[in-house]
Amino acid sequence: MDIAEPKFLVDKMLGKVARWLVLLGYDALYPVDKSRSNASLLEQARTEGRIFLTRDAQIPEIKGARKIVLHDQDFQYQLRAVLRILKIQPDRKKMFSRCTYCNATLETISREQALPLVPPLVRELETVFTRCPACSRVYWTGSHTEKTVKKLELMGL
Repeated sequence: MDIAEPKFLVDKMLGKVARWLVLLGYDALYPVDKSRSNASLLEQARTEGRIFLTRDAQIPEIKGARKIVLHDQDFQYQLRAVLRILKIQPDRKKMFSRCTYCNATLETISREQALPLVPPLVRELETVFTRCPACSRVYWTGSHTEKTVKKLELMGL
């Protein structure tokens, strides 16, 4: 099934997959409340038009809900499985466009706005700065970004 711009709701067993989907620019919610049942999460996914990602094969089907059960234990295989099943290829231009903490879409801010908010060494970098409108975290391109891109390339993404 081809999906132009999938949105995800990821259960508590797949937090790393959720984070990497967000790094790739996908809307991927990861519930903060770990006590919620998978059935209630699946219902939320149905209501919000999200694809529910889980490792629990015992969750009953809910009409109108889309779920993908990931069997592998390694997050790299899990991530690749999601992309393969949905027949989607990550868009490099959308990478690093969402907050890795709250999933909101990042906004570009000026260097002048960013400088008081970042560590001293980061102030020396020639980089674009972004900020999360929901939680106010500030992001920039640095060695961590390069490491993430290299890891994605090693995964074949």
